[in-house]
Amino acid sequence: MATFNDLLRANTAYADSFTDGGFDGIAHAGVAIVTCMDSRIEPLAMVGLGIGDAKIMRTPGGRITPETLVGCILGVHLLNVTRIMVVPHTRCAMGSGDDAAIAAKVRTATGTDISGMVLGSTPDQTAALRYDVQLLRTHPLVTGRADIGGFIYDVDTGLLSQEL
Repeated sequence: MATFNDLLRANTAYADSFTDGGFDGIAHAGVAIVTCMDSRIEPLAMVGLGIGDAKIMRTPGGRITPETLVGCILGVHLLNVTRIMVVPHTRCAMGSGDDAAIAAKVRTATGTDISGMVLGSTPDQTAALRYDVQLLRTHPLVTGRADIGGFIYDVDTGLLSQEL
């Protein structure tokens, strides 16, 4: 499929000088980071870590979804995770409204109706962060196995602020 040829060429160039193979897949710094899928965020670099140091999970808005919860559970049981950072960010599209507002934006932009989907969007990112951190802190398969922190990443300054 020609649509991906530019990316495959770039991958070939990347692989030609690739030296990061051979890692065992555990989080050597004991960290898991749940953050947004936004490309302005470089999870490892923003906390001074490198390949093999942390488990990274990305979701729209950096929310704890059922899939990221599974990742956190596996991380604390099998992958050396002892600290979990939940990191939404400033100027996030998922923080620009509730699910109905985001669905309306999709409908306006594309004509596609996604109303009724659970997107996890909310203009109150602090409340969402509080909810997600509490979910992890009290989950019976996570509690006592990892310290959980809630942070906001500022996409304009690169700074993290610990909220919880």
